[in-house]
Amino acid sequence: MNSDELEFFARVAGLGSISRAALEAGIDQSTATRHIARLEKKVQARLFHRSGRGMVLTEAGRGLLPHAAQVAGALAEARRAVGALAGAGPARLAVAAQPTIAHALFGPLALAMAERFPRTRLRLVEGFVGPVLDALAAGEVDIALVYMPPRSIALPADLLLHEDVVLVVPAAHAFRGAECPVARLAELPLILPSTAHGLRMLAESLLADAGLPLRLALECDGSTAMIRRLVEDGCGCTLLPRAAVTEELARGSVRVAKLVDPPVRRAVGIATSVGTDRLPGLWEILQMVRQQAARAVASGRWPGAEMV
Repeated sequence: MNSDELEFFARVAGLGSISRAALEAGIDQSTATRHIARLEKKVQARLFHRSGRGMVLTEAGRGLLPHAAQVAGALAEARRAVGALAGAGPARLAVAAQPTIAHALFGPLALAMAERFPRTRLRLVEGFVGPVLDALAAGEVDIALVYMPPRSIALPADLLLHEDVVLVVPAAHAFRGAECPVARLAELPLILPSTAHGLRMLAESLLADAGLPLRLALECDGSTAMIRRLVEDGCGCTLLPRAAVTEELARGSVRVAKLVDPPVRRAVGIATSVGTDRLPGLWEILQMVRQQAARAVASGRWPGAEMV
């Protein structure tokens, strides 16, 4: 017999109502009814009489109830024990993210963690996708927030959001327009990393799909801040998430155009290190990450993004 079914049976017996039990358990009434029906099929006996007074136990139901109550009690005790352990959170937690993600989330996440888990020593790591994933694989960080690699590379991660990738050009550049067809990228001098960085791989993939060559102005393996500065100085154009250039847009030192034909979006995922599932409070921490991301999107602090 399924423990969930036994626990729900005990709940219905105690409340005398399947609808109240469903509401208390946080499930819909059709699911609740199926729980009882499956349990009755397994014991091959009716467990309740349905009457005007609600759900009344049959003789078989009265016989099963002590055993179901014991299971329900054990489950409740297990939840209390795990909840007490998770309540204090982990002693240490390392979270890594790529620069744009870190810029949008690290501050709010640090504040939320300090409020909820004040005893946890939090370490925040910013880096490109390669080093971040290497640190994750080595167990040096517990949680990584990264742009999902191209379709040719598999990364086990839960999706968090999608965000637009835009063309970024110097303010005085000849390119004009709110949109840029992907094919036009072949005509523009691009500043991109030389390594297997996500944006370099994305640009190469987009132009390869269009049967066009990649035109490089120069390669820069520094931070995205350095690439943005090179664009401001007129050294070329680049591809970045819109959120990465909010300050430059506010200064008027760059302009952006949305990539179209096809539209270009990247997915942000949450990946965890092997063994991280043993961290106290992990589930709540991952929900906290989602909550802070949703707030950043809703407030406009993460422009061009949309929660999954």
